[in-house]
Amino acid sequence: MASLALWVVLAPLLAALVTGLAGIHLGRRLTHALTIICVLASCILAFLMLLQVLAGARLDAPVYTWMVSGGIPFQIGFLVDPLSALLALVVTFVSLAVHVYSIGYMADDPGDVRFFGYISLFTFAMLLLVLANNFLQLFIGWEGVGLVSYLLIGFWFEKPTATAAALKAFLVNRIGDLGFILGIAMVFRYAGSLSYATFFARVPDLAGMTVALGFGWHVQVLTLMGLLLFVGAMGKSAQIPLHVWLPDSMEGPTPISALIHAATMVTAGVYLVARLSPLYIHAPEALSVILVIGSLTAFFMGILGIVATDIKRVIAYSTLSQLGYMMAGLGATAFAAGIFHLVTHAFFKALLFLGAGSVILAMHHEQDMRKMGGLRKYLPVTYATFLVGALALVAFPGFSGYFSKDALIDAVGQSPVPGAAFAHVLLLLSVFVTALYTFRMLFMVFHGPERMDAHTREHLHERPWVVTLPLVLLALPALAVGWILFHPLLGGSFFGTALATPAGINPLASFAHLSAWRFFLDAWDAPSFYLMLAGLAVAAYGYLWRPEWPGRLVARIRPLYGLLVQGYYFDAVYLHLGAAGSVLLGRRLWKWGDEQAIDGVGVNGTASRIGWLGTLVRKLQTGFLYQYAFTMVAALVVLVFWALVRY
Repeated sequence: MASLALWVVLAPLLAALVTGLAGIHLGRRLTHALTIICVLASCILAFLMLLQVLAGARLDAPVYTWMVSGGIPFQIGFLVDPLSALLALVVTFVSLAVHVYSIGYMADDPGDVRFFGYISLFTFAMLLLVLANNFLQLFIGWEGVGLVSYLLIGFWFEKPTATAAALKAFLVNRIGDLGFILGIAMVFRYAGSLSYATFFARVPDLAGMTVALGFGWHVQVLTLMGLLLFVGAMGKSAQIPLHVWLPDSMEGPTPISALIHAATMVTAGVYLVARLSPLYIHAPEALSVILVIGSLTAFFMGILGIVATDIKRVIAYSTLSQLGYMMAGLGATAFAAGIFHLVTHAFFKALLFLGAGSVILAMHHEQDMRKMGGLRKYLPVTYATFLVGALALVAFPGFSGYFSKDALIDAVGQSPVPGAAFAHVLLLLSVFVTALYTFRMLFMVFHGPERMDAHTREHLHERPWVVTLPLVLLALPALAVGWILFHPLLGGSFFGTALATPAGINPLASFAHLSAWRFFLDAWDAPSFYLMLAGLAVAAYGYLWRPEWPGRLVARIRPLYGLLVQGYYFDAVYLHLGAAGSVLLGRRLWKWGDEQAIDGVGVNGTASRIGWLGTLVRKLQTGFLYQYAFTMVAALVVLVFWALVRY
């Protein structure tokens, strides 16, 4: 098992190193073959590893000790359990599909060798994170995916918007990572180790312990620790208010959007919270914060997808919303439901991004949906697979998203965590919003009148097999994986002790004896089904039957529309209060601190005082002998007088 886990991680790293060091000599074909073979090997090994886990095998062991400080070892090791094995398979499968797809998408790009090296390195960093058995290795993988995502988002570095988006993603994630590393420091302080096993064993002893924050304020250690670690998850998984980097990251190549925003980087925060479930079940206040922030993200970020006109941005806002669903499920202590939705979302969201990339290629890199329409007859394979992804996203009964999303909503409704009722209402409203922006996108792109120019229309055709084959491969699990995993993940004992079971009311208890078929039949009684149909009806009315209606509506709600187009002005606030405030503070520190205090008082001030003192002393040097004699006599008189007074 140890060697299996090691090669799952090392295979993509090997491809990245060879490509990075010798890719220019290997050429495109060999680079493509090398990276795809290594990722395929990693995927096969991950599948074998999952089979061993299902057979009862487990692994929690160090690979080597990096260093020992103060008697405490800092190690690199692997934890292979149902949670990490399942996510490792999902990551490698989606990465494999993206690698194959990138052959066609990046065919004309002069930097495609560098691109393949980056995505292989990204896969390695994500696997290192998922399979870590300690916080040190988790942090290395965490920062690794952040670094490579910066390189991938800014891959087309000649575009100012791409470099700005990459920098924005990097800086926003640094804010989250500050909380994350403080949380890890608290773990080390109170557990005396960075090992998961040691920390989880120590958690019950820390329950009820408080820490002073100053000014007479005290907070429970586990609550503060959980909130700090969640700040890191907020940055990676783009939760309000640290969500602003993700829509702008669409500046990177479309395969990166699928890789980063489907099964990998953005789900790292979800994985973190799930992995730390033994901590969070003892920190109910932290759970309430996660629950509320997740539900707010799901609803308000979904609304932004209704007004977006860039096809990739619509899917990006959808990712934000679905990440909110996952976080809400974790906050409701339905940890298995949150991970289940992570898995299904990985397939249908990667499918939607790659389908959007196929459309963009056919449209000669046009991304504005207002210039599309009627593409279903030109791109039949793309349309069919995109439709599967869209139906899974809106949780249409029978598709994978239905089983995970509706189960998650039901679990939140049954959760005893404070704030669950509020979150349940927002998640139900988000079902309507999701259906509205999804079918709006589908109708604007593939249905209705053709709005592209004549030249584009003449060259519309389906993409090569390297583009369409990954779409088909992702459409299959987007359709079927919910049926397969529903009972094992929600009703069975698939995760075992990998996810903690909350004391008291278990929000997933009702799924213990519920089959996928029974849950499918219950869809027609669920309010979410009719909210989804309402979203479909509104989208069809506005973008198929009455296409003039959206324009009239926008004219009537212009202020609200402006608010949504500007993304609730989060960017403006950060720009004017955060960035501009930092610049203003820097200028003040420069003027008052550097120029006036350090230079004026310290450096130049010291020199001027010495010069003044020298000028004063120089006046005593007159050159007259009688003045020197008078001075000595006067000084002698003063000394004698002082001695007489003293003694």
